[in-house]
Order: sequence, then structure tokens, then C-alpha cells
Amino acid sequence: MLSRIGFAVRSKLADIGTAARLFGRLLLSLGATLRRGRLLVEQIHFLGNYSLAIIVVSGLFVGFVLALQGYYILQRFGSSEALGEMVALSLVRELGPVVAALLFAGRAGTSLTAGIGLMKAGEQLSAMEMMAVDPIQRVLAPRFWGGVIAMPLLASVFSAVGVIGGWVVGVVLIGIDDGSFWSQMQGGVEVWSDVGNGLIKSIVFGLTVTFVALLQGYECQPTPEGVSRATTRTVVMASLAVLGLDFILTAMMFSI
Repeated sequence: MLSRIGFAVRSKLADIGTAARLFGRLLLSLGATLRRGRLLVEQIHFLGNYSLAIIVVSGLFVGFVLALQGYYILQRFGSSEALGEMVALSLVRELGPVVAALLFAGRAGTSLTAGIGLMKAGEQLSAMEMMAVDPIQRVLAPRFWGGVIAMPLLASVFSAVGVIGGWVVGVVLIGIDDGSFWSQMQGGVEVWSDVGNGLIKSIVFGLTVTFVALLQGYECQPTPEGVSRATTRTVVMASLAVLGLDFILTAMMFSI
């Protein structure tokens, strides 16, 4: 029993060490990735542009629901004119980065894991190593930095579309004064403390989701079952990491 426990602990420590080394190599690969601008742009297009449709549609409906729920709550206290401020703060602080990251993990994260896993199963990564080409520099690094760059952009689009959705419900459908909606939003949302915190969260979530996806694909078993299990682990682990990091970052930002 003690030997099994020791073996399990040693295996987990080895996995943590492998992940830490890979993360360090990816961070140090920024300069080399920037010199391969074409590969980076291709990955930003693949991860960002192809995720744009689900981000826009989801952001619009989140804005709809948020405005409806917020109006019925604020109406009880005679503060329905503050609907614009409530919608904007909810989106830029929390819902924009978090929901966009969860959608990014479900769409782009699984695609990254499946792509890297299939390359490993097809021995393409091994062939690169045989030709003295570093697969981390050539394959993983552009995808990593592409995801880090694409995630804040997608979160910003999500928040912007959500605000438009809240305006449609609050002003067009319910009948709140248009000037009050935008003036309350402009007066209540601060660039550094609100939008800046949301931007920091989206960058951290982009790092986390992209790294988890690449790690699972790079370390998966080179079989169809291994690739499918790695894809499932990517969604679960990335989603839990996003929610956990959101709590930690929110506590740190409000305590400062």
C-alpha cells in the first residue's frame, strides 16, 4: 500500500515537473514565435476568427438575459435607470472573461488538443525531432501565443456585444431612457479598475486554457482512445481552472 501511494505521488510530481518545463519553454519561445509571424497570424485567425460566431451569439443572448433579470431586480428599488451600468459592470468584470474563456475552451481548446494528439499519433512530432526540428518551437509555441492573443480579443467582443444586447432589451423593448442608459454606464464603469481587471482576467484565462489544451495533446497516448480522452480532459480541466482562477483573481483585485 505504501509503495502504491509513493508511486502515485512520484508520478504526480513528475507530471507537474513536465508541465512546468513545458510552460517555461513556451514562455521563453515568445521571441522565436514573433520571428515566425506568419505562423502566429494563422493561429490567431484559426483560434479567434473561427470562435467568433459562437462568441457573438452567446454574448448577445447573455446581454438579453442580463438586461431582463437586471431590470426586474432594479425596478423594485426604483433604480431601473441604472440598468446600463449594471449590464456593463457584470460583463466587463465577470461574465465577459469567464463565459468567453469557457466557450474558448470548448471550441478552440478541444481543437488544439485533437490537432496535437493526431500529430503525435501520426508520428509527425517524432519525424520533426528526427529532422532536428523542435516541435515545441515549430508547432506548440505559435498555437500557445495565438491563443493568448486571441482570448482577450474574444472577451472584449463578448462584452461589447453583450452591452448591445442589454441596450436592445432595456431601451428598445422595455423603454428605458436611452440617455440614462448610456450616461449611467459611462459614469459607473472605470477603465482601469473595471475594464482593466477584466482584461487581466482574459489574459490569464487565455494562458491557462491554451496551455492545458496543448499539454493534454502533447502528453496524450498516441491512439484514438488516448486523443479522445485528452480532448475530454481539456474541457474539464480548463473549465475548472478558469472558474478557480476567477475566484482567486476577483478576491485579489477587490482586496487591493
